Amino acid sequence: MNRTLNILVACEESQAVCKEFRILGHNAYSCDILKCSGGHPEWHFNCDVLGVIRNHGGKLQTGESVFIDGEWDLMVAHPPCTYLAVSGAQWYYHPEDKHLPIGQRRPHPKFPNRAQDREDGVAFFLALANAPIEHIAIENPVGIMSTRWRKPNQAVQPWMFGDEASKLTCLWLKNLPPLKETNVVGHGERVVLSSGRTLPKWYSDALCKAKTSEERRTLRSKTFPGFAKAIAEQWSSYLLSLDK
Repeated sequence: MNRTLNILVACEESQAVCKEFRILGHNAYSCDILKCSGGHPEWHFNCDVLGVIRNHGGKLQTGESVFIDGEWDLMVAHPPCTYLAVSGAQWYYHPEDKHLPIGQRRPHPKFPNRAQDREDGVAFFLALANAPIEHIAIENPVGIMSTRWRKPNQAVQPWMFGDEASKLTCLWLKNLPPLKETNVVGHGERVVLSSGRTLPKWYSDALCKAKTSEERRTLRSKTFPGFAKAIAEQWSSYLLSLDK
């Protein structure tokens, strides 16, 4: 009989991945400083994930404290990408300093602390990567961690797992195999902006729907269901195969 795995899904308020592991019968918990929107506060550590890793548990959104027996078998982490993704590079420096070497550019007037925010983001990413957990997967868009740490093991798209959408996602893996495609479909509809730039429709819809920058971040960080299911099914199956 297969054992029940202890799974921690870090920085996930949506609980998309957590719920897929739960469907398979595993002892999975999401964790985020935000309250969960996935409907299961009894599976959600509403606190700092580094403390949950260190203490093998913590306080749930319900107020109850839960601690696992043994170790975390797997952590799937979604650290915030706001200050790590290449898409945000334009906000680091003063727009009037484009002609200057990077070392001579002034901070962006609207975001004077962005460089420090980036360093904090890098430090948090690396703290997750170096956590004392045997199997770890960290997902993020294309960004500076490829040069500040190492190149990802794999890059995937939602359309590789049955969702007709484009969202390039990098995976840094520790003691895990790359994900295999499950259902390759179309790449999804795109919309053309007035500037001539094109965006995936789901992303454009998220920008229009969001009323605050926090809502924008949450909607942009969406985990597509086929991707979440592939993560849970393939990596839990791999970990259980190691017991045989």
